[in-house]
Amino acid sequence: MYVPWTVKYKPKTISEVVGNDDAKRKIIEWIKSWDRGVPSKRAVFIYGPPGVGKTVFIEALARDFGMELVESNASDYRVADAVKRFAGRASEYSTLFGKRRLILFDELDGITGTADKGGVRVITDIVKNTRCPIVLIANNAYDPRFSTLRKHCFLVEFKRLSKSLLIKHLRRICALEGIAAETEALRFIADRANGDVRSAVNDLQALAQGKKTLKYEDVSWLAYRDRKDVIFNVLRRIFYSRDANDAKMAIDMADVDPDMLFEWIYENLPYHIKNPKELASAMDSLSRADVYRSRVRSTQDWSLLRYVIDLMTAGISVSWSRRARGWVPFKFPERIRSLSGSKGERNLLSAIGMKIRRRCHVSANRAVKEIIPYLKVIFENNDEMASGLARWLDLDDEMIKYLRGDL
Repeated sequence: MYVPWTVKYKPKTISEVVGNDDAKRKIIEWIKSWDRGVPSKRAVFIYGPPGVGKTVFIEALARDFGMELVESNASDYRVADAVKRFAGRASEYSTLFGKRRLILFDELDGITGTADKGGVRVITDIVKNTRCPIVLIANNAYDPRFSTLRKHCFLVEFKRLSKSLLIKHLRRICALEGIAAETEALRFIADRANGDVRSAVNDLQALAQGKKTLKYEDVSWLAYRDRKDVIFNVLRRIFYSRDANDAKMAIDMADVDPDMLFEWIYENLPYHIKNPKELASAMDSLSRADVYRSRVRSTQDWSLLRYVIDLMTAGISVSWSRRARGWVPFKFPERIRSLSGSKGERNLLSAIGMKIRRRCHVSANRAVKEIIPYLKVIFENNDEMASGLARWLDLDDEMIKYLRGDL
């Protein structure tokens, strides 16, 4: 069965979490301080780049200290009422069996935080009054949306891991998998990961799974690999393989995770399967895979991942006659393209909205919808007025260029 090594070798205890020893020590001391009473900072705000162990450390911490972890991805709780339902009562009462409770808001960057929705405001209120420790996790704690929340939190930074620590961690996994790995090969993977443990382990699995040795020449091609070519070959094997097992084995070629592979398959199926009945059958298989994906996320039962993979590989392959007229190119998933393409603009609009909110006492959301369109007209047509407004709102160069239409 295919099991991601990031899951298979996920730390179970604090001692197994790699790196950031000083940050881990600070959080442990903060947790212990609750034994002496409620500390002045009732929440710890952990921040740092993806893949450095922020979430897995908190999960290991709860396990080592015998605490009940009440965990949620904050992007799933975008409005005030939902935040209250999730964390409000949990922060006020102990567990049924007297265990201490630890509340975790993960991926806080995903919450809206606008005045209209109130998510961040409610989290701030809960943090100020909680009777149990709360952990907040984000990539960037200094996002303007968190300015008030930060004042009530103990901030702890998780940094990218050093190359030597990454190599040591990769060598441990190789030993457990029975793989003899050259130091240069592991150093290459560590270099490419740039301090991201999750990325390094994913690359190691893609390159070494099923092998007994891993040499530098096995990994050096990674620097010159065209990722689009790799995913195109994976899709071609899934869609056009004559054998269900061969289609299923395509997952071993993929250098993207199952969720991203799902998006690629979903985007390209209608272009390759022209027969309506066959397309319906293939889409039915993909929809069943999506059901299991949802169950994996909600239950964290990774044994269900086998059904996701079977349904979106072999299930697709056997659903149609594999006859397509002419050459049909594969397309990048539009859902991913649209989100990634607009993310920078959305972040910039949000930042400008926060500047306007502080000066004009309106919500950032209202500023984006109602005020920024007028600012753009002014910045594109009246340099003198635009200069004054830029100083008054304290806009940086990127914001000014955006309002002028130069970006």
